[in-house]
Amino acid sequence: MRRGLRFVPLALLLAVVVELAVFVGVGRALGFGVAVLLVFAASLLGLVLLRREGMRAWRGFRSAAAAGQPPGGQVTDGLVGLAGALLLAVPGLVSGLIGLLLLVPPVRRLARAGVRRATERRVSSMVAGDLFGPRTVRVRQGAPQPTPQPEQPVVVDGGRAIEGEIVEPGRH
Repeated sequence: MRRGLRFVPLALLLAVVVELAVFVGVGRALGFGVAVLLVFAASLLGLVLLRREGMRAWRGFRSAAAAGQPPGGQVTDGLVGLAGALLLAVPGLVSGLIGLLLLVPPVRRLARAGVRRATERRVSSMVAGDLFGPRTVRVRQGAPQPTPQPEQPVVVDGGRAIEGEIVEPGRH
């Protein structure tokens, strides 16, 4: 079992306690009926958006695949949208607020970038390239660093191309 998975039941219990505490607080401040109405409205909105976000994600994936482009951007955007809609659909004021925030474009862009970075760290370079296309690299403008003089290349098999495989350190 992975180390992080043992905390999932504790995190779920904590989430339920926080949801109940916020519900009771809103119920005391605005009234029990208003709190129930807010939870019901958020869940209903989440169910409607769940279908819309799912269809939107599927259309984006299909259009990227049809155009021969890497589908990673559409997939991550769809995952963030689906997560937001799902959090809205789950009864609760805190989860609904987090889900609503994930559907706001600036927050969605930040979450999408985070999902992409996490995915690129967990998969091989080749898979990440297939998903997201070529990586962009930032180059700092500053004083040029002295470049080491390259050694003379080793000529193998008379200079003809040979087949090989690139193995990244730490990945097998």
